[in-house]
Amino acid sequence: MISLADLQRRIEAGELSPEAAIAQSHAAIEAREKDVHAFVRHDSSAKAQASGPLRGIAVGIKDIIDTADFPTEMGSSIYRGWQPRADAPVVMMLKRAGATIIGKTTTTAFASRDPTPTLNPHNLGHTPGGSSSGSAAAIGAGMIPLALGTQTGGSVIRPAAYCGTAAIKPSFRMLPTVGVKCYSWALDTVGLFGARAEDLARGLLAMTGRTEFAGIVPAKAPRIGVIRQEFAGAVEPAAEEGLQAAIKAATRAGASVQTIDLPQAVQEAWRIHPVIQDFEAHRALAWEFSERHDEIAPMLRASLDATVGLTPKDYDDARRISRRGRREIGELFERFDVLLTYSAPGTPPAKELASTGDPRYNRLWTLMGNPCVNVPVLKANGLPIGVQVIARFGNDAHALATAWFLEQALAKSG
Repeated sequence: MISLADLQRRIEAGELSPEAAIAQSHAAIEAREKDVHAFVRHDSSAKAQASGPLRGIAVGIKDIIDTADFPTEMGSSIYRGWQPRADAPVVMMLKRAGATIIGKTTTTAFASRDPTPTLNPHNLGHTPGGSSSGSAAAIGAGMIPLALGTQTGGSVIRPAAYCGTAAIKPSFRMLPTVGVKCYSWALDTVGLFGARAEDLARGLLAMTGRTEFAGIVPAKAPRIGVIRQEFAGAVEPAAEEGLQAAIKAATRAGASVQTIDLPQAVQEAWRIHPVIQDFEAHRALAWEFSERHDEIAPMLRASLDATVGLTPKDYDDARRISRRGRREIGELFERFDVLLTYSAPGTPPAKELASTGDPRYNRLWTLMGNPCVNVPVLKANGLPIGVQVIARFGNDAHALATAWFLEQALAKSG
């Protein structure tokens, strides 16, 4: 993979020009894209900007995010050729920081569940995950150093785990979702993919100007609470093996690690996530559902058809439960710096199963709004496994610092 931090250091030292860094990404896309299919569009003439902390950094943008220079088709035939007038604010944040928008990456239709043509860069017979399929695969294949995705259930953390990349789903609303096709306004979160935690920190610093992302170093002796989310169902042995490897490495590196259960109210919040997601999806996609119903991708269409009966009372009850869950999850962070859990139920499913995988280990954290970072742990039969580090709401910098600690601990134990 291409490290954003390494590129920045080399550009600052004068060892690499921004133009050469962009050329490196163009060449990597040329070499890998024919197999991986991560991009909807690649601008092979895209050039480096002259200034800014992200000059020389090629970025892929998930194709549900508006771009003035590329169509935004949202993975759906309904929007084929649709050209926004303006860039979404998150795209402008990148451009103002000097980044080069090199292309649009694939997304499942409206960031839901119907698979894209993208293949897993570690094994082309497997899914890269979804819905941010192309962004995760483009980083995992070493094509680009930074990409934007979105998460409503598990669409940043899970594909990152499947493609062996670092990724952050930041605290809810840290990055604006204006100009991003809405699926659920209470859940949709813009996230970043990169090679390592340090790369994500540098990307967020450049985009947001938030000083807490400056000079992040690996955490020292973090207090880690391990949660297995048994209420979300069983995992494959490979996922448990990955979690055990992370626990062992963290303990050896000086962390205090304790296995805990989540409070009942938090478990209940996991159960009602789909109610909030599906109720809001019916409103966010009301025009498409009413006017272009038969053109909606089949799995999404079936999901919308099945949830048409959700009532405002169902929704209001679910929101009350989610508020209770947030209060209780906040109290957990009095005792622990971060929580650690699975990023996915196992290795990426085979492509012929026509599934992007299951978000059941991610959706609670999207609903709670906490920052989550995927840390690649190991490979099982050549396929990546990841764990996710979860911090208190608003403490994204600490989530990244602890992810960096874990990366270093795993490298030493490997």
